[in-house]
Parts: sequence; C-alpha cells; structure tokens
Amino acid sequence: MPHASYPDIAPPGLQAIILCGPGSSFPTFTVGETPKALLPVANRPMVWYPIDFCYRMGITNITIITPPSSEVALTKAFNINPHLTNLDLSKPILAPKDLTLTTGTAQILRLPEVQAIIKGDFVILPCDLVCDFEGQRLLEVWMRSNIGIGDATGAGADSNGFDEETHRKGGLGVWYDTKGETVIKGEETDFIATAPLESSIIPPAKKSIASYVSNLVYSLPTDTLKDVTTSKNSLAIRHGLLRAHPRIKMRSSHRDAHIYIFPRWVVDMVNSNEHMDSIGEDVIGWWAKAEWQVGLANKLGFEDGFNLAASAHADDSSSDHTSRNDGEFHSKSSTWTSDLQNSLPSQNAKPDVPRFLAYIHPKSPESGAAQLIRRVDTAPLLLSVSLQLAKLEAIDTAGRDAAPFAHSSKVIYPEGIAQRTTVTRPDCLLAENVKVEEKCSIKECVVGANCHIKEGAKLVKCVLMEGVVVGKGCKLNGCILGRNSVIGQDSRID
Repeated sequence: MPHASYPDIAPPGLQAIILCGPGSSFPTFTVGETPKALLPVANRPMVWYPIDFCYRMGITNITIITPPSSEVALTKAFNINPHLTNLDLSKPILAPKDLTLTTGTAQILRLPEVQAIIKGDFVILPCDLVCDFEGQRLLEVWMRSNIGIGDATGAGADSNGFDEETHRKGGLGVWYDTKGETVIKGEETDFIATAPLESSIIPPAKKSIASYVSNLVYSLPTDTLKDVTTSKNSLAIRHGLLRAHPRIKMRSSHRDAHIYIFPRWVVDMVNSNEHMDSIGEDVIGWWAKAEWQVGLANKLGFEDGFNLAASAHADDSSSDHTSRNDGEFHSKSSTWTSDLQNSLPSQNAKPDVPRFLAYIHPKSPESGAAQLIRRVDTAPLLLSVSLQLAKLEAIDTAGRDAAPFAHSSKVIYPEGIAQRTTVTRPDCLLAENVKVEEKCSIKECVVGANCHIKEGAKLVKCVLMEGVVVGKGCKLNGCILGRNSVIGQDSRID
C-alpha cells in the first residue's frame, strides 16, 4: 500500500505564534532598547531564525507576542533591520497590555488578545530557537497521526464522518540531545519518558521521521526530578504507567525545544485550568500523564470540557490513588499540582485522551549530516551557536547547496580588511562596514556591523555585536562583546 502524501506547504489556516521573552538570562546585553529577540546570533537578529523556520515549514500567518516594553524596539527593527525588513509580515507584533516580564507561557494563552487571534490549529515556538531541521516533516507526522480527525483548522465532522467533538486531535513536541557535538556546561535539560507507537499498516514516506517519534508519557525538568528523587531517596514509577505502557524509554540529557504543534482545543483547556503557568512543564507534563493516569484527564477537563468519549478501564484505580507517595513524580513548578494529585476521582472510566507525540532529534539523522536544533537562551549558547553557524559555507561559494542559515558572503566588506592581517574565512563572519587594521589576527569569530578592530589585535572564538571598537594590541579569547563596547588598548580578556 503506498504511503499517504501531503502538500509541500502547511495545512491552510495553520498559524504560528512566536513568544519573545524578556531575556532575563542576558542581563548584560538586554539593557536599554535591546530585547532578547533582537540579540544577534551569527549577525542575524535572534527572532529571524524562528520566522525563517516557519517560512520553511510553509507557514506565513505568523504573530510575534512580546511585552509592551519591547514593542517599540521590535517594531523599529522590523522597519530598519536589513534581515527583517524583507519579511512579509503584515502585522507581526502583538503586545497584550497585561503581558509582563513574569507572565508564564501558558498564562499567555489565556490573554484575551491572544485568544482572539488563534483561529485554529497552531504552532508555538520561542524567539531563541535556531533550527535548520525541515519543519514540514514534523507537520507530516502530526497530520498522519490525526488522519480521519477533521481538517487542520476547524472542528466538526469531516468527510469520513469523524467528529472532533468526540475525537480530538493530538499534539507534537520536539526534544534534542544536549550531549551532541557541542556540549555547553550547565545547559538546562528535561527528563522525559516515551513509549513506542503502534505499528502502522501504511508505510512511512521515504523521508519520514517516524522512527524518531514516540508517545510522550512523562515530562518534567531534570532539576525537578533531582529534587524529587533526593527527597524520596528513590526513583519510583507508577504501576498505572507500566500497565498502560510496559515498554518505556527514559532520557535525562535531552532538552525541550519548545516547538509545539497544537490543536485549537488546547487553548480552551488552558483557559479552563487557570493554575497552568508553563506550557512545557504544566500543559505538556500533565497532558502526557493524563493519557495513562486514572482520573487525571477528568480533573483537567478532557472529558467534561470537551465531551471526549469515555471507555472502560480495567485497572484497579486504588493502586494509583492510595496515600502511597513513595518517590512519586508529581512535583511541578506550580503549587497547585499537589492539590490536584490528592483530589483525583477514584473511578474506573478513562477518557480517550489524544496522544502527545515526541520527536526525539537524533545526533546523526539518516541524511548523515547533523541538523541543528538548539535553544539560545544563555551567553555560552549564544557564543557556541554563533561560532557554529560561522563555519557554514557562504552562498557566493556554495551556490544552491548552501545551508539554510548561510550568509551571502563570509566577509561582506572585504575593502575594510587591511592586507597585512589574518582572517580565517572558513570559520569567520564579518558583517557590513567592518574595519580591520594591519597585523590583526581573527580566527573563529563573528564580527557585527560597523566594528573597528585596531592594529595588532588578536581575536579567537569571539562574538562582537554591532559597533564594537577593539583597541590596539588587544588579545581576546572566547568573549562576547555587546553593542558599542569599547576595549582599551592592550587589554587581555580570556
């Protein structure tokens, strides 16, 4: 039987929501009028990368959600930044009046301005995502998992007679291994448990990623897991999970990329559970558990809120809802979870909870070349990812074979480079109007626009943002220099 085929563009009506956070992990670089979303990653504004990912996925209905304090700076950047001005976004920026720097990601979905713009199924992702993976392949897996459950945008019965009032579409998220080619000390990770999917009678497409997709049955930050296991002196697993999924695989070095494909009903679920603060920790974590934990789905409103079909459940609920709490994984970021755990109804009916799928990005995909998926939310990651992208071959030499994030040229303004100086072009990026005087050495660096590097300076593995001045005879190694920084003569920074 031939595999199902899908168009090369996203389903009609699918929209993208890009969340632009405050950048609390970049206090040095986000002061003044520079929000996190505009920090440069390999000489492009950070927010350019998730927008480009959406375009390559085939999504053109894109909304950027930001606190009001960042609205002016982002609007200005979209009007003057050369990387952003050519993006075809009619009204890309939404700044809800009640959105603050401490608003949780799930709380954002409850804001009236946000609910007004979400008309159907949607993709939600962070502004700090750098991803050259083919997002269309994620959409293909998500659509395949929901075959016969309506179209991609609205509710109601489809041509096959399936009714979304009783058969809800599921979701899909992305995780990647932090222990890959580049390891950043202290990078956040998540603990996830997955169960294999049932075999399909329809063979997957030739480029399918189905072998890397599984059911998500447990998810929480690794730091939270450590706290639980330390306090309980054990790593206990619920009997209900093992009965529902005898084969599970646990991972603790992976990280949630915060790329989620959601059906529209998720907004209603979050709206009816006002204590959900975080999408990754609360929404995804409890959704994954609701699929196998008796009574949790009802408490979250999967049945009462959405009229999902209930089915008989043969498990003995007493094993899951007694007072035995030895090492149970129920600690979350929100204080409401303990009350939720203790108030679960003891009944033997379990709603038909939609699946949440997890795509686990492999270190070396079948193509043989590792594709980059990375959150850039700390200074070490900003440095590492920028230097990694600087090694990509430029379009003027690679032509059609250039990578998605390749620049037009490695050195945009070669006239600014003195003759008696060294710039290792295979691993460097120099932006517009960069001036490098004689006897300088620049190796594995990213240099932003309008920078001036004076005579005899030595730079290794550095990132310079726009307008930096490096004094004569300076030696810099492994540094990030913010906009308009001035480094005095003969300085040493390692």
